[in-house]
Amino acid sequence: MTKQGQLSKQVASGVAWNIVEKIGSTLLQIIVSIVVANRIMPNDLGIIAVLTVFCTLSQVVIDSGFSQMLIRKKEPTASDYNTVFIFDLIASLGLYALLVATTPLVAKYYDWDLLSKVAPLLYLILPLNGLCVIQNSIMVREFRFATLSTIIFTSSLVSGIIAIAMALSGFGIWSLVGQRVSMMATKALLLWWKSPWRPSRDMHSKSLKEMTPYSVRLIITDLITALYNNIAQLFIGKIYSANQLGYFNQAQKLKDMPVNATMLSIQNVTFSALSKINDDENKFAEGYRRVIMLTTFIMFPIMVGLISTAEDIYLLLLKPQWYPAIPYFQIMCLIGLFYPISAIAYNVLKAQSNGAIILKLEVIKKVVMTIILLVTIPMSVKAITWGMVIAAACEMIFNTAASLQYTTLSVFRLLRTLTPIALLTATMLVATEMVGYLTMDWGILTRLMLKITIGVIVYICGSRILRMEAFDETFTIARQLLNKVLKKD
Repeated sequence: MTKQGQLSKQVASGVAWNIVEKIGSTLLQIIVSIVVANRIMPNDLGIIAVLTVFCTLSQVVIDSGFSQMLIRKKEPTASDYNTVFIFDLIASLGLYALLVATTPLVAKYYDWDLLSKVAPLLYLILPLNGLCVIQNSIMVREFRFATLSTIIFTSSLVSGIIAIAMALSGFGIWSLVGQRVSMMATKALLLWWKSPWRPSRDMHSKSLKEMTPYSVRLIITDLITALYNNIAQLFIGKIYSANQLGYFNQAQKLKDMPVNATMLSIQNVTFSALSKINDDENKFAEGYRRVIMLTTFIMFPIMVGLISTAEDIYLLLLKPQWYPAIPYFQIMCLIGLFYPISAIAYNVLKAQSNGAIILKLEVIKKVVMTIILLVTIPMSVKAITWGMVIAAACEMIFNTAASLQYTTLSVFRLLRTLTPIALLTATMLVATEMVGYLTMDWGILTRLMLKITIGVIVYICGSRILRMEAFDETFTIARQLLNKVLKKD
């Protein structure tokens, strides 16, 4: 088998293993979220949401930049790995100390006394993450996605059991803290167990200097992106209330589960794979097109299906205190239509550019986002949510336009790939909405199941009738994964 053929096989297998793990982890997270949400109040989730913003920003420094450079680099040395490990460990401990020291100020700003008690324990995820970034990067480089997927799923399972047990025992907000800390601790422990890499004294400042230009650009870019993706929550918690922030965050969490399940699995594999073929223009362009095609073929029907079934899902699974989150959830699902294309284009820029255009592009996008936030924040939480959708659409346009400068893939070819998927998804939406209208007086569970069934039938049959390339490609990958699993057994 040729090197290119072997790489394609690794990518297909890697994507498949990641998707299986993400589907399993997502289903588990949904169950855990529902059980826990029904035993806490919206203001509890609002407090966790504010602290999560600071955790997210801190983890960008730890996860981004240097670790991404190790994945992109052709032949990382032992010195490279050791130097980045020390950097991540020092950074994570320093950030933990800084966040704990500033917690009283944050608690006073929001007037939430409980926040100061929760923060020191929740922030432990930072040093725990810093301990295992290198092991994770090495597994991604080596396409060890079966092992990585098993580790992530096991971590989700352990933390989910802990969260449910704590919630059922009446621990309230502490069940959320226990879930997040135990998940990172389990992941770190398993990565150290399964990875043969161990730190040594083989370090050199030259390694850090070589990786710094690209890594710093990426850290700054991802930090700005993370800030703008989460800044609305900081304002909602202060201007409106912890309850409103809880509704907003719950809707965002449920929306993010299917989006992250698909996108993280595909991004982890494709960034490494695209980096290895970035010297072949035609293969790179075709790889880029196929990744977008597969991702949108999976994501479009999922997000549109969630919009159509959102009210039924909330009424069936969650208690009345969460019903105000329904419109936020439906609006946020629109972001899932734009984000996949935007994220893949961003991966192309990371693989092909020197990082400078990424930083320039982020400045433009953040100017647009700043204007949107200034307009929507004083209006209402729903206005903020719609503003996020507009921002996501703009980001998709900017990222895609920039990425096409680094590939031979044309706009026409890209649109010709995406248009059939978009039209079929719209047809599916019309069908499910008609079912909902005709079964308005039926039981919630019956109506929900009928919507899902009709939506799946319309989408799959439409794909077959139109002989869509995306359907054949998805079916092939699924069959390869099934054969791999059966052979392993």
